[in-house]
Amino acid sequence: MKLAFRNNRDFWAGLMFAGIGASAMFIARNYPFGNSLRMGPGYFPRVLGGVLILFGAYVMVRGLRSNEKIGGNWSIRALIVLPLAMVLFGVLMDSLGFIPALAALIFGSAAASREFKFVEVLLLTVLLTSLSMAMFIWGLGLPYPLIKIL
Repeated sequence: MKLAFRNNRDFWAGLMFAGIGASAMFIARNYPFGNSLRMGPGYFPRVLGGVLILFGAYVMVRGLRSNEKIGGNWSIRALIVLPLAMVLFGVLMDSLGFIPALAALIFGSAAASREFKFVEVLLLTVLLTSLSMAMFIWGLGLPYPLIKIL
């Protein structure tokens, strides 16, 4: 078995999971842990960080055994449009409200693809916005304004 991990997709994904888990555990190291019945602020990040480290190790080992290579090309459009869509979401959330910000995020994310179809994205926007409003605004009671009038 040759350990060629430089172009191994699962190895790098597992390393990313393990790194995020280790970062969460490091950041929460000084938070009180508590116990399972009375969880402290450090309980969730440490437990989730440990689970991510274990999951990352599993994915890394599986990747080394399968030796699946990274394929495809980098999409310059996606590398530019997706971060801009997220920044636009944050800006519009403050100025216009939840619905316009989410619509801009969904349209911006879909525009990063070469297979953008306006009618499909419009239907997806209506569906995702409705579900997000039901879950975050009404279900969880988050105090986001739906639409702000300028």
